[in-house]
Amino acid sequence: MRNISPLRQIVTQFLLALTGFFVILPIWGIARLAFDGSLRGRPTEFRLLPKEWSLTAFLNVLDKPYQSVSFEILLRNSLVVSLGAAAIAIILGISLAYAFARFRFPARQGGLFAILLTAFLPPVAFMTPLYILLSMLQIRTTLWALVIVYSAFAMPFCIWNMRAAFQAIPKEVEEAAFLDGAGDLQTFLHITLPLALPTIAISGLIAFLMAYSEFAIGWLFVDKADTVTLAMSIYAIVQTQYQGGAQPWSYLGSLALIMSIPVVVIFLIFQRTLLERMMFGSAE
Repeated sequence: MRNISPLRQIVTQFLLALTGFFVILPIWGIARLAFDGSLRGRPTEFRLLPKEWSLTAFLNVLDKPYQSVSFEILLRNSLVVSLGAAAIAIILGISLAYAFARFRFPARQGGLFAILLTAFLPPVAFMTPLYILLSMLQIRTTLWALVIVYSAFAMPFCIWNMRAAFQAIPKEVEEAAFLDGAGDLQTFLHITLPLALPTIAISGLIAFLMAYSEFAIGWLFVDKADTVTLAMSIYAIVQTQYQGGAQPWSYLGSLALIMSIPVVVIFLIFQRTLLERMMFGSAE
């Protein structure tokens, strides 16, 4: 092992501790808001610990966090929209990613550049055309509209990420399957797809998180309380308070913690895959 000087060790540990502090501080701030029963509106002073420990905010949020809509409906909307957007982005993105990785056709480079360009454009640039298109289809105010919108935002990243995974698979593996008598579809389903599955799972997780946490654009396509998602309800709590509402920010903190539970559970289940396969993994 390489010897590291004591000064370098101290500097490294200090920088790691500083980074960890900036990561943990916002999370601790949300937790402090959630458990502070003394809040009647926005916090007006800095505190490391709640002034009055209470679980009232959690109980109220688990009942009806947004207007008269129950928490179960908000959670269902969030999961339907997020899982639906991730599924569409992955299913449609796989075919495009594989085509860009394996085939040569006219305007291939132009298509890749166009997909990359859409990934860098701000989402607000798509709001007007999507609004018009979904209004013409008469689904603008439904959850399907949110699924389509969020899957469109996630698809460029999914395509580029999965394309890199397909490119990393040697063509000789597929050619060996062809020599054994497998067809194109069989080779893709039984050889190529399993090898790229970890990266596909990561792409799906990112697409899920993008849809699960987005709130600003969704308000353009929602006009009923029973189609609001959890992320939108958090934003609504903040806006209500700024407009003179009565909901304390402890509701915001408790709802944010509860909303993070599915994400944490997913990460704990797939953390080995995420950590070992993020860069397309090493063979075990």
